[in-house]
Amino acid sequence: MKKSIVIIPTYNEKENISMIIESVFSLYQDVHVLIVDDNSPDGTSAIVEGYQSGFSDRLFLEKRAGKQGLGTAYIHGFKWALVRDYDYIFEMDADFSHNPADLFKLYTACELGADLAIGSRYVKGVNVVNWPMSRILLSYGASKYVRWITRMQIHDTTAGFVCYKASLLRKFNLNKIKFVGYAFQIEMKFKAWLLKAQIVEVPVIFTDRSRGHSKMSGGIISEAVFGVLKMKISSLLGKLDI
Repeated sequence: MKKSIVIIPTYNEKENISMIIESVFSLYQDVHVLIVDDNSPDGTSAIVEGYQSGFSDRLFLEKRAGKQGLGTAYIHGFKWALVRDYDYIFEMDADFSHNPADLFKLYTACELGADLAIGSRYVKGVNVVNWPMSRILLSYGASKYVRWITRMQIHDTTAGFVCYKASLLRKFNLNKIKFVGYAFQIEMKFKAWLLKAQIVEVPVIFTDRSRGHSKMSGGIISEAVFGVLKMKISSLLGKLDI
């Protein structure tokens, strides 16, 4: 997994950040990690700084002024990674809902030809652990809704565990990405699909966090529901900037 970097956005993840860093580095000798922290009040960034002395050439930290949203954190990370010529750029949560061991599956899919590999909860049934039924129905229903509106042949349209080839990300105008919450994941996949990227879904098991707190909110859900419809209409009218 050479020339690979895992971008992990954080906000109040002190209970998970040490373990996720140690887990990734114990599994992969060549992978780098970039933490994008939104000025976490709980001291997450200070914990990362404490690890940097031991992984000075592999662990990087970008501290932002405040909580600005998941999407902008990843855009910040993408730009940082592209300037430094990484070939494979991953998105992963800090809370172990994404299994670090599955990074290799995504990498392999891209090595075999995919421009975008998605760690999919729904490509083979529903592979989610420890979620209440209400949240499973919300997430699964959201992916079905997005697939119906956009016509993308992707089962897990809201997935946040992915690997991009840098060559695909370079085709995006990253300054034109509009969504800042979880709808960011939908927008990126939709624009990749419009770019005729080779997209592959890799089945993974998603496990709900056991430490810390979810950042899901009503505003994030609203952005996804109404934003997707607006995005599709803009694409039909030829007004969607990619």
